[in-house]
Amino acid sequence: MHAAGSNTPISAAAGPHNTRYQDAPKNTAKAHERIEGTMTDPQRINIGEQHPAAYKTLIALSSEVEKATTAAGLNPLLVELLKIRTSQINGCAFCLRMHTRDALKKGENPDRIAVLPGWEETGYFSETDRAALRLTEAITRVPDGHVSDEDYNAAAAVLTTDQVSAIAWLATVMNAFNRVAITSRYSVGD
Repeated sequence: MHAAGSNTPISAAAGPHNTRYQDAPKNTAKAHERIEGTMTDPQRINIGEQHPAAYKTLIALSSEVEKATTAAGLNPLLVELLKIRTSQINGCAFCLRMHTRDALKKGENPDRIAVLPGWEETGYFSETDRAALRLTEAITRVPDGHVSDEDYNAAAAVLTTDQVSAIAWLATVMNAFNRVAITSRYSVGD
């Protein structure tokens, strides 16, 4: 995730998901001293900076979705795993780093994170986890099946309607953030 009004993303250590975007440093040089990820191509624009009102709206949507996941009774560790899985599918290194750190900080088992791409083959995940992961993957991979009835119905058989909706919104927001990060070409570890 990245700070509106800044050429650099906000570090995973900056705080809770929905507050990382506030009070972002305006001076890029100073920001780089505090923030690990940077743009790989200086010719690329930071689309959050270019259209800050749109980016702030995405941040506000993310905050509402976080509230919805809590109200639906979704485990915060599962929510982080869904963010990680979406980012794995999309290949968003910045969001992967952020949400892996967040999950570990919240107490997630490193083994569950390690086997997340192969979740179907392990015994680490509950029926609820599996339903949420399946739905998240289907939404993230819309071109592969347009969220098939089979995937949707499998999730709906386990999850409440509030959980299905919250997970769908979570996947939607994470896909948007992944695209912002990837389009703006944030790198990790340079």
